[in-house]
Amino acid sequence: MENGVFGMVLKQLDTTAEIIGLDENMHRMLRQPERELTVSVPIQMDDGRIEVFTGHRVQYNSARGPCKGGIRYHPDVSLDEVKALAAWMTWKCAVVNIPYGGAKGGVQCDPLTMSKSEIMRMTRRYTFGILPIIGPRHDIPAPDVNTSSETMGWIMDTVSMLEAATTLDIVTGKSIELGGSLGRREATGRGVMITTMELLRRLGKNPEDVTVAVQGFGNVGSVAADLIRKEGCRIVAASDASGGYFKGDGLDIDGMIQYTETSKNHLLAGYEGDGVEVISNEELLTLDVDLLVPAALENQINEKNGDNIRAKMIVEGANGPTTPEADNILHDKGVIVAPDILANSGGVVVSYFEWVQGIQSFFWDLDEINQNLKNIMVSAFDTVWELSTKEKVDMRTAAMMIAIKKVAVAMEQRGIFP
Repeated sequence: MENGVFGMVLKQLDTTAEIIGLDENMHRMLRQPERELTVSVPIQMDDGRIEVFTGHRVQYNSARGPCKGGIRYHPDVSLDEVKALAAWMTWKCAVVNIPYGGAKGGVQCDPLTMSKSEIMRMTRRYTFGILPIIGPRHDIPAPDVNTSSETMGWIMDTVSMLEAATTLDIVTGKSIELGGSLGRREATGRGVMITTMELLRRLGKNPEDVTVAVQGFGNVGSVAADLIRKEGCRIVAASDASGGYFKGDGLDIDGMIQYTETSKNHLLAGYEGDGVEVISNEELLTLDVDLLVPAALENQINEKNGDNIRAKMIVEGANGPTTPEADNILHDKGVIVAPDILANSGGVVVSYFEWVQGIQSFFWDLDEINQNLKNIMVSAFDTVWELSTKEKVDMRTAAMMIAIKKVAVAMEQRGIFP
């Protein structure tokens, strides 16, 4: 058994494989990524010195279609983490039944200490490094932690210059002006909201009676908080890397979003509001709320704090926020967890829509995109919920059972080359 985040993935896979009686040979193949690429990313910094960053791109499994997955810029990026995220992308695409495999990429850096021109040069050099394995029919990157539509524009332009042809479908998550899709920026947060509403409906709960804490106030957390609030729930706590905020009768989510639009590094640090209490991220996770939405990074709910979680429902906006050890604790406490590979799949679903629109050069309106997203998310939720109920397993196990079976069937039907 490997340690680290990829160890979490293998533990989830091994547990599920035993439950579904997965063929030993298939199990052995699914424990390994198809391809791992590590690249050196040397760039000239603004002060003239050369800094060398390390970048990764992992393609975990392409049995069901081209690989798909974001690119993140963060000091903690490692090959272990990227492998784990690529595996989760594989399961995620299978759960929502879109024709993709899973990939992920990242550069180990601290973008908060870098200028825009340094980040752009790093992006272009990293793109050059991974270009041999990416492409519209091979592997399509997208935004992730600390990357954005602007980053995707730089990647698209780099590839277009090298190939002497505009390649709109090399990435998704682009700006509308560069062939992006309406609704893509909000898609992951919207998917979290749709999952939340379906969970409340299944449990017979009125949204107006539900209190919510959201950990993470980036693209996913802020959009999820806003949309869940608009459905009637009360967001009493929110946080990002700079700290957290609590107000029992509900935070001003609109005001907080507006604040981060102009604040340093788009963080909540320094935010003030009437009756708002400053709390830590650790305190937010253990608040006495009905619903917790971890939308930051992995390993946030673990064996150390799992027993202190008081929320009765968790909808995972981040990838891998709950460790297997914590899953066992939460299950014993009766906490219902809507897993990441279901709850935060809205982003890859609308990325799929963007990819299709780019190939066709025919773009849809926002209502059509949001309705198609809802249809896919609700159908996936229903399938996971029904299997969870039928087999008397938690939702993560049910989602993993569905995903691994789909990937295994595709691999079996394709066979092994040569």
